[in-house]
Amino acid sequence: MGKLAMIAFGGNALLRAGGPTSFEAQCSNVESTCEQLIPLIKRGYDIVIGHGNGPQVGNALLRHEAGKQVFGLDAMPMDFCGAETQGSIAYMIETGMERVLKREGLERKIVSLVTRVEVAADDPAFQNPTKPVGPYYKELPGKADDANALRTGNARTGDPLRITDGPFARRGEPCAGVIGQDGAVYREDPAGRGWRKVVASPKPLRINNIELVERLARQGYIVITVGGGGIPVVQSEYGFQGVEAVIDKDLASALAAIEMKADEFYILTDVPKVYINFHKENQAALDCISVEEARKYLAEGQFAEGSMAPKVRAAIHFVENGGKQCIITEAGQLDNPACGTRITA
Repeated sequence: MGKLAMIAFGGNALLRAGGPTSFEAQCSNVESTCEQLIPLIKRGYDIVIGHGNGPQVGNALLRHEAGKQVFGLDAMPMDFCGAETQGSIAYMIETGMERVLKREGLERKIVSLVTRVEVAADDPAFQNPTKPVGPYYKELPGKADDANALRTGNARTGDPLRITDGPFARRGEPCAGVIGQDGAVYREDPAGRGWRKVVASPKPLRINNIELVERLARQGYIVITVGGGGIPVVQSEYGFQGVEAVIDKDLASALAAIEMKADEFYILTDVPKVYINFHKENQAALDCISVEEARKYLAEGQFAEGSMAPKVRAAIHFVENGGKQCIITEAGQLDNPACGTRITA
């Protein structure tokens, strides 16, 4: 039986900074990324792929909003948009991987699963939404002079809503969110680009059908799952119910790797290694670090939030829960068995 690797695609697997965003461009980017997995496949690895969907969900929200305004169509909720983009992105990955395998003369079946991921209904993140989604608005979605349309405070308790972290926190100090007419929380962008909806980013607890994912992978199938971190759901008396939230895709992929007892967890990004003092004169690449060292660098603020910091946290989570090693690197380095930054116990 070959080694099992969980591979989390980075955002540049679909969209390149400053590049085109068409369907054709995304398919081309995906196929290029899939091509970089061939060295692992030729070394006998069984593979499970996770991926992000942030820009695609934002575009889906825009399409639904436009459909509502122009044609009077009902706009779908965020968990629906998550499922929608999971399916469309998995389709592109499955197609790209199939083309690459055919060119290489390799026989592997590929299967995509739309995946729900359970989160806790009482996760503190729901009281402190920080994850920006969707478009920027010049004005809040609601009338400022309508007391029922906009109010400052917590939608559930009436307590002041004070957000202390995330990309909208100013200088690390608490900052109130505003609830729009649609019931969503909005934050004003510090860079002056307008207002943007923010949602919770709760911790993933359990991945639906992960046993099936592992079984298929160990039978030689390439499995695409936990797209965008998975569709967030909570337990209810009727079963699982979708919620407006975004699960960190690297943390969800780490959980998948843990539950499948994967041998290795790869987090693909746009740099070959993790760096300290990034973009400074004394910048230094990290080859292999322990969990203790990774925590130390996090505490020092060496890794940017919304960029490398969540990837390092996901790596720590994997290793601390039985994983052997996590490798953070760019896809083009996978032909080197010693590639990337390796985080171990």
